[in-house]
Amino acid sequence: MKILMPGRILERHVGGNTTYARTLAAGLRERGIDVASMRYANNPVATLSLETVQALAAPVPDQVLHYVADTGPLISTRSPSVVTVHGVASKWVEGVRKPHAERIWRARVGAAIKRTNRVVTVSESSADDIADVFGVDRESISVILHGIDCEKFAQPRTLSEELRAKVPAEFLLYVGNIEPRKNLVELVEAMSCGPLSDAKLPLLIAGKPAWDSDESMAAILASPNVHYLGFISEDDKIALMQRCTAFVFPSKYEGFGFPVLEAMAAGAPVITSERGALREVAGPAMVTADIDRDSIARSVRDALADQEWLTTAPDRGRAWASTFSWDKSVEAHVEVYRSVVDR
Repeated sequence: MKILMPGRILERHVGGNTTYARTLAAGLRERGIDVASMRYANNPVATLSLETVQALAAPVPDQVLHYVADTGPLISTRSPSVVTVHGVASKWVEGVRKPHAERIWRARVGAAIKRTNRVVTVSESSADDIADVFGVDRESISVILHGIDCEKFAQPRTLSEELRAKVPAEFLLYVGNIEPRKNLVELVEAMSCGPLSDAKLPLLIAGKPAWDSDESMAAILASPNVHYLGFISEDDKIALMQRCTAFVFPSKYEGFGFPVLEAMAAGAPVITSERGALREVAGPAMVTADIDRDSIARSVRDALADQEWLTTAPDRGRAWASTFSWDKSVEAHVEVYRSVVDR
């Protein structure tokens, strides 16, 4: 069997979708399954054209096209095909994309769903949203949870020399893209309001600006108790998660929520929301009552004051993260591939 995935995701780091694609590809290769990239270009229109050419190509025996990041072909594929739709944040959250961009995204996702043979998603809540928004039979959607490489996150890491001087002994941490959906404006402002106004604990933010990031970046750079580290290496990410006093992730919506489980696997106490799939993956995390700045501030204050929770959270988090298995995820994908090949 051979699986083709979009090179725009597999060969470029674009956040959680790349983590998913690369880890899935590695697991498939370990099973003797060939994984290759669909061609892509430096602009979206040219890339869409190249992926359309791939969709039109004559079928190759036992070859499956897997569009791993929501969008895919605008025409029906000649080869067996699968699309993974990670969630529909805009069903629940305003401002995820500008209106024009949202219309384009929904049109492209809807087309990908119609033009491929199977829809995969990563949580039960995402499956419910996809069925509702795109009119898909809920029973036809394959829910395949992501996994976490707990051994990778448990292995002690040393901060790079570049970061070492910037990182204090105690700190709160956020890692992820900079975009409206992540609720960073409220998180940053929580650091200076009410319950946390006198806290001596800075918030470190690591990640790269994604779409519509201007407001979030302005808030981050203006806050005296928030330090922006930019995009960091995987080793530094894990080292920060292993050292932080708590990992704070009050997202407005997640289709899955990789950073929450990664932080738990690294032994960090986690404070998060329960929006979208986070209610399925939060496990022993401290859940904030709401996601406005005051609620976040109270939740962080209460978590930091709960010594028993801080002490037990690392072991409980690691145990919870270990239940999310990449082996199970990869095997479930292989079953989907076989089903579309044999259809």
